[in-house]
Amino acid sequence: MFKQKPLAAAVSLAVWSLATVPAIAQDAQPVPMQTVEVTGIRASMAKSLAVKRDATANVEVITAEDVGKMPDKNLADSLQRLAGVAVRTDYDEAEKVSMRGTNPDMSLIIFNGHAVSSADWYVADQGSSSRSTSLSLMPSHVLNQAIVYKTSQANIVDGGLAGTINVTTRKPLSQKERVSGVISVGGSYVELADKYAPDMNGSVTWKNEANTFGVIASLFSEKRFVRRDSVSRFAYGTSSGWDVINTTTMLGITDASLAGTGYKASDLNGVRLPGSMSSEFVESVRDRKGGMIALQYKPNNQLDVNLTGFHSSLDADNHGRLTSSAIYSMLLGKNHPLGNTGAAAINTAGVDGQRVYAQIRNPVIVNETTVYGHQLKVLKAADIVFPDGTPPQYVGNSEGFFRDGANATSSFLDLDAKYRVNDDLTVKTLLSASRGVGRTDLDQGLTLARYGTGISYALGGLHDAPYVKYQGAGSNQPGLNADGSGYRIVDRAASGIRTEDKEWSAQFDAEYKLGRGVLQSLESGVRIAEHKRTSGRRGPAFRAGLIDGTTGALTPSAITPTTGWAPYPGDFGDGLGGGFWDNSGFTYTREATKAYIAANTKVTSPEWERRVSSEIDMRERQSAGYLMANLEGERWSGNVGLRFVRTNVKANIVTPVAPRTACLRVEPGKPAVTCAAFPGTITTAGDAVAYYDGVPFNPSSGTMYYKTPTDRDFDNWLPSVNLRYEITKDMIGRFGASRTIGRQNYNILGSGFGTPTCDANGCRVTGPNPDLEPMTADNLDLSWGWYFAPRSAVTVSVFHSRLKGYPKTGATAGSTVELTDPRDNQVKTFAINTASQQGAKISGIELSYEQPFGKTNFGFTSNVSRAKTKVDDGRPMVGASEWAGNLGLYYEDDKLSTRLVANYRGDYVNSSTAPSPTANSQGLSTINGVLMPTAPTYADGVTTLAFNLNYYITQNIELAFSATNLTNAKRAQYRYSEQEQQKLDVSGRQYFLNLRYKF
Repeated sequence: MFKQKPLAAAVSLAVWSLATVPAIAQDAQPVPMQTVEVTGIRASMAKSLAVKRDATANVEVITAEDVGKMPDKNLADSLQRLAGVAVRTDYDEAEKVSMRGTNPDMSLIIFNGHAVSSADWYVADQGSSSRSTSLSLMPSHVLNQAIVYKTSQANIVDGGLAGTINVTTRKPLSQKERVSGVISVGGSYVELADKYAPDMNGSVTWKNEANTFGVIASLFSEKRFVRRDSVSRFAYGTSSGWDVINTTTMLGITDASLAGTGYKASDLNGVRLPGSMSSEFVESVRDRKGGMIALQYKPNNQLDVNLTGFHSSLDADNHGRLTSSAIYSMLLGKNHPLGNTGAAAINTAGVDGQRVYAQIRNPVIVNETTVYGHQLKVLKAADIVFPDGTPPQYVGNSEGFFRDGANATSSFLDLDAKYRVNDDLTVKTLLSASRGVGRTDLDQGLTLARYGTGISYALGGLHDAPYVKYQGAGSNQPGLNADGSGYRIVDRAASGIRTEDKEWSAQFDAEYKLGRGVLQSLESGVRIAEHKRTSGRRGPAFRAGLIDGTTGALTPSAITPTTGWAPYPGDFGDGLGGGFWDNSGFTYTREATKAYIAANTKVTSPEWERRVSSEIDMRERQSAGYLMANLEGERWSGNVGLRFVRTNVKANIVTPVAPRTACLRVEPGKPAVTCAAFPGTITTAGDAVAYYDGVPFNPSSGTMYYKTPTDRDFDNWLPSVNLRYEITKDMIGRFGASRTIGRQNYNILGSGFGTPTCDANGCRVTGPNPDLEPMTADNLDLSWGWYFAPRSAVTVSVFHSRLKGYPKTGATAGSTVELTDPRDNQVKTFAINTASQQGAKISGIELSYEQPFGKTNFGFTSNVSRAKTKVDDGRPMVGASEWAGNLGLYYEDDKLSTRLVANYRGDYVNSSTAPSPTANSQGLSTINGVLMPTAPTYADGVTTLAFNLNYYITQNIELAFSATNLTNAKRAQYRYSEQEQQKLDVSGRQYFLNLRYKF
């Protein structure tokens, strides 16, 4: 099947789209270029290239001369336009930035020279404890300039293993007018959600006549509704993803059931099959509000003092539904309504009451070559059905959820002062405080089991929704039919999460001019910072249980709500392609979901709702000092420096009490009791233990926890050198060498223990490794730039990094802990499966080319980058795209400014940016007798297209229109190969229209 390269498709569309622009602009009668003041896109490009050209280090630059000249809604949108920069996107808004083929955790984003505590709106990200900065809270118009340091130097804040991005905000005394400002009023429209929302922001600048004191104040309120349609392999039970056929346990697969297909039962052994076929519909809101204030006092040329405060809050309540099948349970003859396939789980029952197994009919088997080069077989299509005449059995689930109070906030306050003591000595100080909070007040949902007689499916291409059809399952609405088909409630859940990230820092820098030969000046400084990260979940107590968790037997409380629901939207899945497939489904409304949870939960106490097992409680202190010499000779300049960094990590690690009966849990409302055996045990927390009405309280139920403190110091020396050489007046060469560090994610250092398992090979449990050292990278960079005309440049960079300390999760570090064996409640020694460290390499090349088209008002920007990564254990590096690229075409005159931008990002492993230390996330799996690496989840390459147009109605009134995701790109995921489709989703096109008044 022909598959057009995504970047080629975007380029073709971009060129075709702009072909009509000359006709639009031909009546504008632009004034000859030599008499026009260059503003807007051209001014921003000229200034960015000037900064890039003059910098000693290898940098990329974004400069915002005018607001709104790019189709960007936040800083990540803007940064992805640069060579070597890629973003992770959620609902088609860029959020997290990665550099040079690395994970977002390895890039450091600072504001005005200091770190910023960020937060996440999505519940899974809120609990991941990643170090990556979410830029969804940072609207693009707060930007004054962003400098992306691809090579490091000693006076840059440490922590950016792959690079550092310093975002600076505007200063009032740099503005031209004494009083000026902009007011923008407009709205957004999202095609898939089919909803409009308001969009307003404004800023005002004032400074005194003496130009010694000024203020900038800005406010923003930007809202949009979003929707995502998906198909995936997610479901409940033992196998919710991909697994293999085993005819010794899937007894319905026989030679007789396969008669006429050309296959025998033995031919299907080891064939990979999807454990589920699922569809998902999610609606959400992005309501971002906040503001910034900047004060500047500069009484003379010796003193410059700036105070900047910023706050942003993003409300992102989200509501959706998942409909999924349970192929694995059907083949194993299990009827547990949540997919449990354990020995005690309920079995299926045929007409005679005997256990019955689903059969595989009409199989279509294809061969695949995995990303590791192994050969596997995949069941591409089949009918998974129970024998004719079988009454309805468990065939899947439907889950509805409403995440109420989903919110993220980020704030910072910084004070910086620069004082020129004399002609030779300048000192600077920077004090900052930052706080970010991500929370979901209540993640609440209902789960229903579906009953029928089978499911048929056929996988198509990676970018097409699969054919899916349920058999004998009745209409798609809650409630059972007379024949036993349909839905019944089997589970409900409710919990909230709150993650807080705080940092304060202080630094002092000095520069002394020497002017002795090549040694121009010396810079030195010190910095201290304290960072705190806390995270924890809470959940209310339910009044009664719905099923027996082991067997799956229902209780009298399992009464299925048959009102308060609505079907999926009529256009659900239209953008996913794939022809006919079951795109029906239903969802309980937000109000009905909230009402059900409220009626079935009860008030206990904040302490009882606490779930200690999920908590992270850490403090990290950073201290650093540096010395850097600035050098300059004939046609060359540079710097050489050394930075010393000490990282102190204190983590309070949640540890289970063993044996479980050593401490007694305190019933809600009763006085706290200290446990003599483990004095630090938190006896008042419920940790999701059942506390049902009318059931006697059991103080020995569940697991209780105490916290084990750890304290580690890590020291790192970070040398760096940067050299810049003017080959000719317009041609610049650069060389950079440095050592950088990146600190490990918080959950690997300080998460609790989980998933204890014991078998014939012993007992194991996942857990943290507080001994992990920070990652280090030894970096080399060589670049060449030719600035051959105004707003024109060709640049090439080649780079290589050798990483030490890259985390390898799922390793046994040799540490043990005493825990209770869940099989017999006996205390045993458990080996801790945790994270160890290994090496990795990154090598790559970046090419940028931008230029106006002759003396016309047209021009283009372009870049492409390739980064090859190699991890010692042969696994792919998480979050690393080998290819990334941009192509932008623009037109601008004194009335009209327009830009069309295509962005491409190649395949990458899209596991969480903060992978938990799970036992097998980077381990091995045996498939068909072949030991191979466990399959990660890959995001397929994707091209997006965005457009922006600004029209000046008058000198002070501007109409701005922008559109993103113009091609309604499908985002696909897969496992071992493209034959194993994992997920496919679309979010629709988004449009923004604003009227701006400048004064």
